[in-house]
Amino acid sequence: MINKLLSGKTGYLLGFVACFGLVGLALVIQTHYQLNPCPLCISQRMVFMGLGVLFLIAAFINPNTILNKIFTLLQVLTAIGGAGVAIRHWWLQAHKDTMIADCGVGFDYMFENFPLKKALTLVFRGTGDCAAIDWTFLGLSLPQLGLIAFVSFGIYAIYLANLNKQ
Repeated sequence: MINKLLSGKTGYLLGFVACFGLVGLALVIQTHYQLNPCPLCISQRMVFMGLGVLFLIAAFINPNTILNKIFTLLQVLTAIGGAGVAIRHWWLQAHKDTMIADCGVGFDYMFENFPLKKALTLVFRGTGDCAAIDWTFLGLSLPQLGLIAFVSFGIYAIYLANLNKQ
């Protein structure tokens, strides 16, 4: 029953909706609790949106082509990249006691005033803001929840590719 529901375009469209739904949920949490996202939070949101776009495009690709395999690979690599950002963010939170609590500059400022390479270095270095745990769900911080979601999306992309290959 589930295989039939997720086969074809429906499964990929569900992936698209889920990715952008998570970004929407992050925005709801941000506004409801009046939280300012750190650079790594914003980076994870961008990866979720990129992954969502890949799922959307894959919905309109013939499942029996090499292009579909390429998009599956891109989805998995994007999910792995997002997981890497989430792990870095989680690591910063786990080591906040040994970090110098520096709030740093904002995400927009970095990309407007520094070359791309320097801005990306600053984003992934993290700040005191990145080490703060402002919100949890079931005892998990946002980067931990993001990591679970990225791993799940990677597995889901592989599942859809195998489902649509049959």
